[in-house]
Amino acid sequence: MRKIALGICSSISIYKSAEIIREFQKKDIKVRVIMTRNATEFIQPLLFEALTGEKVIVDQFKNSAGIEHISLANEISLLLIAPATANIIGKLANGIADDFLSTFYLAVKCPVVIAPSMNENMYLNPITQENLRKLKSLGVIIIEPEVGELACGVKGIGRLAEPAKIVEECISLMERKDSLRGKKILITAGPTQEKIDAVRFISNKSSGKMGYSLAREALWRGGEVILISGPTFLQPPNKAQVIKVNSALEMREQVIKNYKAADIVIMCAAVADYRPSKTYKTKIKKEDEKINIELIRNPDILEELGRKKGDKLLIGFAAETGNFIENAKKKMKKKNLDLVIVNDVSKENIGFGSDYNQVILIDKKGEIEKTKILSKVEISKIIFDKIEKLLNEI
Repeated sequence: MRKIALGICSSISIYKSAEIIREFQKKDIKVRVIMTRNATEFIQPLLFEALTGEKVIVDQFKNSAGIEHISLANEISLLLIAPATANIIGKLANGIADDFLSTFYLAVKCPVVIAPSMNENMYLNPITQENLRKLKSLGVIIIEPEVGELACGVKGIGRLAEPAKIVEECISLMERKDSLRGKKILITAGPTQEKIDAVRFISNKSSGKMGYSLAREALWRGGEVILISGPTFLQPPNKAQVIKVNSALEMREQVIKNYKAADIVIMCAAVADYRPSKTYKTKIKKEDEKINIELIRNPDILEELGRKKGDKLLIGFAAETGNFIENAKKKMKKKNLDLVIVNDVSKENIGFGSDYNQVILIDKKGEIEKTKILSKVEISKIIFDKIEKLLNEI
């Protein structure tokens, strides 16, 4: 029997947690409940113990002789927090671990789902929204609250999503765990830095967020991930084999080295097209009014892979500012791609550096799928749904 942990916080919608438990049990999924101390002021743990047949965890130091937040983390397939208050969202987003639930969150390696529930003003507060954006960027799935009658007597956004919807999303996430089992996925991410001198370099605005989200999604689906990353401040996903590089030449070396072992290759990195022909070992001093730096072409890693693709699935990204479909199709043909993913990098609110993106997926058959503006976590799910479809057609 599969098992999840259900975190329950002090929201008036806490009564819906019982229905969430029942919905999971109908699917033969075992539930272990963790309550915050404030949640027990609304409902006694005894109710959830009767429903689950297991002791509810409340206190950090009054459970078992073992280190329960570690042992339980190794037993579950998913952590769901529903209802999630502004307080717990703030704690998780900022690494505060002052009770069992917030400590447990830091220990889990499985997918995490949060279903917020609170007053509209609290939900729309810029601090809450920033905390939610931060959690999304870390790979946490947010099931957005609904518009409806709130406990304060007004109608607005903040109502806990329906239990059936929450459970359906969680089960979908859990079922993705085995779909790529036995597959090795090579993913490149982030920018490259092409050195000018000891302190200066040429680079671009890529943050690596898209590539890291893809790596996390592949791991959630049971795949084995090699993540070749340019310079970024992001925390790599657990269980990925991470290879750090700086320049385009270093990235090419590592991609070629690991290419043979991969079944799926996703070239998401924003690799510099050019590099300085000469690199100075010391800092160039500010003397002349002008300085000329000669640039030479970097090798096209994706085109090189396309020439020796074999039976691998090869996916490329196309960062464009116009003529999206036409340019993407040319790239697909020239580089022998199975799938090209186009994103508009001219928009400031999506793409480079943002937690959000909007992409166009084009495959060899000419099928085109355009997404809405979504978090990069959600975009990653759409991309891998498409990849799995292509795998089934091979």
